[in-house]
Amino acid sequence: MRDVWLGRDDVDLDVAVPEGALAIARRVADRLGGAFVSLDPDRGAARVLAGGLRLDVTDFRAGTLAGDLAARDYTVNALAVDLRTLLSSGRAPVIDPTGGLADLRARRLTPPSPSVLADDPLRALRGVRLEATLGLRLTRSALAAIRAVAQDLGAVSAERVRDELVVLLGLSRTSRAIRRLDALGLLASIVPEVEPMRATPQPAPHRFSVLEHSLRAVAGADRLLGRLTALGPLGEELAAHIRETLGGGIERRHTLKLAALLHDVAKPETRRAVGGRVRFLEHDRIGAARARAIGERLRLPGRAVDTLERLVRHHLRPMHLASAGEVTRRARYRFFRDLGEDSRDLLLLALADAGAVRGESPLGVWRRSGVVRDLLAGWEEERTAAAAPPLVQGEDIMARYGLQPGPAVGGLLRRAREAQDLGRIATREEALAYLDSLAPEP
Repeated sequence: MRDVWLGRDDVDLDVAVPEGALAIARRVADRLGGAFVSLDPDRGAARVLAGGLRLDVTDFRAGTLAGDLAARDYTVNALAVDLRTLLSSGRAPVIDPTGGLADLRARRLTPPSPSVLADDPLRALRGVRLEATLGLRLTRSALAAIRAVAQDLGAVSAERVRDELVVLLGLSRTSRAIRRLDALGLLASIVPEVEPMRATPQPAPHRFSVLEHSLRAVAGADRLLGRLTALGPLGEELAAHIRETLGGGIERRHTLKLAALLHDVAKPETRRAVGGRVRFLEHDRIGAARARAIGERLRLPGRAVDTLERLVRHHLRPMHLASAGEVTRRARYRFFRDLGEDSRDLLLLALADAGAVRGESPLGVWRRSGVVRDLLAGWEEERTAAAAPPLVQGEDIMARYGLQPGPAVGGLLRRAREAQDLGRIATREEALAYLDSLAPEP
């Protein structure tokens, strides 16, 4: 009802029945040839997925429909019509026991009572999501109710929290939603690691604390993802790449924004005064482990966790390449070799990170950052080289040098592969001659 009233195209159907929701949903799925998903068997909640249709069927949360609606999370979600009446006559009056229609007209978002959020603290997080996606505004009473249960969000299953968070990470203005979470005490309940970040200042050229810098990096990622065409002819290909699914509905763009939030997560614990300067030694390495732990705690898919860890681990690498001056062919090769499919994600993160140092637009960083432009431009060349079959195999190396399978063979294979991809060798014989030249006894 809410989406119909708002004129939204992505209308999903929710049906409440006195009892037997799981059995009804299973019959509907069988009839439509769709998928049946048990959402909460204890509470009687199931989902049917068929084509583009998503139908949720739930048992009443109370003895009557009015009682069921009064137990919903927000009044705008507590609207219903009687299906029999609607199907028989094509019209049906809206059942609105909590004033949801008035709240829709006023563009406000409020729970029927504070107790409904206490009953399920995830509804506090959902309130921020609804505010961000529907263009409604949480009322003062709603904000007070959310703050009152924020500390209880940690007791909610990680999977449910993750699903709400992923929606926020998919918004065009994720940074605004994350700031709203932070202001309401919800962000610290989901990621307690942000509290030390808030209290950690940074030396020049940084202008902001670690947390403020990280929130601005998320905003930079928002801006980049919304303006990929500004990156020239690479933009269209990047747009397709960043929407690649890493599993479980998580796309690269989601992981990029989460990496923007967490790339400096280890700075508080690594802050040291060294030679009169404040340093954050190894915060990239330690931060990668922290990011992996957070991703696993949120039950992100394994591939998404791997990407998140890799982005945090290597987020300083483009800066190091830039400080070295000209990026050599070998340095570019090793960058793409080590980062693989995540290399372009890392370059986008580097732009967002650099812009957040002083509060600049990442697009301004792009215009003056020759290193990032050169690396992105070299992606296709490196991918083509990496796709070529290897000139030598492990068997060739073991036979030539009398080696057994092990790290030594792998090391020689990597050296030969690097020389091949850099264009220094072109045949099997040249590859073996190159390996012969490395040392008298490999």
